Amino acid sequence: MRKFLVVALMLFIGVQASWAQADVISVKDYLKIMKDKNTILISARKPADYKKVHIVNAVNINHKDLYNNEPVKSMLKSPAEIAKILGSKGVSESKNIVIYDSGTGKYSGRLYWILKYMGAKNVKILDGHMDAWKAARKPVTRMPSKVKPTTFTANVNKGMNVDLAYVKKAKGNSNVVLVDTRSPEEFNGTKDSKIRKGKIPGSINLEFKHVLNSKKMLKSKEELAKLFKAKGITADKEVILFCETSVRAGIVYMALVTALDYPNVKVYDGAYYEWQSIAANKVK
Repeated sequence: MRKFLVVALMLFIGVQASWAQADVISVKDYLKIMKDKNTILISARKPADYKKVHIVNAVNINHKDLYNNEPVKSMLKSPAEIAKILGSKGVSESKNIVIYDSGTGKYSGRLYWILKYMGAKNVKILDGHMDAWKAARKPVTRMPSKVKPTTFTANVNKGMNVDLAYVKKAKGNSNVVLVDTRSPEEFNGTKDSKIRKGKIPGSINLEFKHVLNSKKMLKSKEELAKLFKAKGITADKEVILFCETSVRAGIVYMALVTALDYPNVKVYDGAYYEWQSIAANKVK
């Protein structure tokens, strides 16, 4: 019996240690570091929502401020421009960065991916977002947080971001899987849209929201592994993620890379919006 308990405890510790690699942080663990001068909390919620209420000491970064919208909407500004904006918000690449949103994971995931792309070393998403914070009865405020500008030194990870030409070349390769993280209705072309309906030929659909559970927390490693395996999204393949503008791809990127240790995951920043904007590109 004692031997059984020891083995069970070792397995439990192993699972916990493995899960700790995922780039999420609980409210309990965030509270342990929140007063550290090298920790910064980012609200990725819309500016209007931030003004209504936000977690104490959170600074607001609107993902839309990081885009040029050229040649199509939601494409990133240059690394130098992004670094300047991040620095003005008190964010440096060496800080412990924690991000939250209203719970969808869309905007926190997008900022997570951008920050990692820019070379930030330690970025995590607050598990459960605002709901978890309020459930723990922790302080919120309407007062904007004071920002002490700093310098963000970019060290761009070019391998995280691919362009249209790369996707065209990769499409049809049996070692590559194109994953569209939009809703099934968008993917199937049954949702009203101002752009061409449909999907990139050869892509598969896995809506971004499925990596989170009903409490808006990242699903367990086992649940995620089962989810992606069922879709044929396996670690031996190169995975290219996108949605309409790739905002929704970020949270899926985080789940694959940090919870499941997938070695070759990229985001197509131009996304379906860029793809369909070129008449010569077929949609299905």
